[in-house]
Amino acid sequence: MASGGRAPLTMPFAAWARERQQRIEHVLERVLPGDDATATRLAAAMRYATLGGGKRVRPLLVYAASEAGQAAPERADACAAAVELIHAYSLIHDDLPCMDDDSLRRGKPTCHIAFDVATALLAGDALQSLAFAVLARGLPDDADACGVLAESVGVAGMAGGQQLDLDAAGTALGADSLAQLHMMKTGALIRASVRLGARCGRAMSDHETQALDRYARAAGLAFQVVDDILDVEGSSASLGKTAGKDAAQHKATFVVLLGLAGAKARAAELREEAHAALAPLGADARRLSELADFLVLRNR
Repeated sequence: MASGGRAPLTMPFAAWARERQQRIEHVLERVLPGDDATATRLAAAMRYATLGGGKRVRPLLVYAASEAGQAAPERADACAAAVELIHAYSLIHDDLPCMDDDSLRRGKPTCHIAFDVATALLAGDALQSLAFAVLARGLPDDADACGVLAESVGVAGMAGGQQLDLDAAGTALGADSLAQLHMMKTGALIRASVRLGARCGRAMSDHETQALDRYARAAGLAFQVVDDILDVEGSSASLGKTAGKDAAQHKATFVVLLGLAGAKARAAELREEAHAALAPLGADARRLSELADFLVLRNR
């Protein structure tokens, strides 16, 4: 994987984030199949859906959590790549005609539009399997790492949350039910990103591990609340995906339930919860704290 030392804590967050985003791009370029793959069209679809776009929030969380455990970035590369490959797979499948049926993602045509539905489906499948291969090779001394990732994408995580989302179509969800849906659909992979990053560094106490999980729960839900806000306030050009689609599909969102001002207040509360959770980790959790700010204050 890529080389390089821990970034000094004095480095501004924006510079740190750019460095880590560039780093994970190089890692992904290496682990994805290239032009020499036998199934060239499938390989091209996998690269199209993964490279050159996105905020790389989940890899950033991996790197930030690994730094909280005083790990060098190369130790975290495999985990960062694995969660981004899973995320890319989930976006492909979310955009398919049988799911959200969307045509725009990261400012360009969705994978099934650029290729075709069958190839997009296979690309998602192949990205998921590649994620586990990368993780198993990168952390051969951690037998439980693949289990952490698997839990986040299965029936109790991403897939289950997507099913709840499908089941909720046309129904009125309460705030607790909506939060549970998103804690699974979006939040589970965010929690896994933090957990995997933390496993790359020093052994942590139960108190520290629980603190990180509280942080990840708050940050993951905040991410979704802000997504709901941006779907109302943002444009397709700024978001890189279709804006206003939640309202067009009559989906339950935090803006619908709480109002725009209420949703913004809830995001701010979750941001404070995330900050408070990090207290046991001290200065080593600086990047995680800054990421909580980034997730809530972002405009895309």
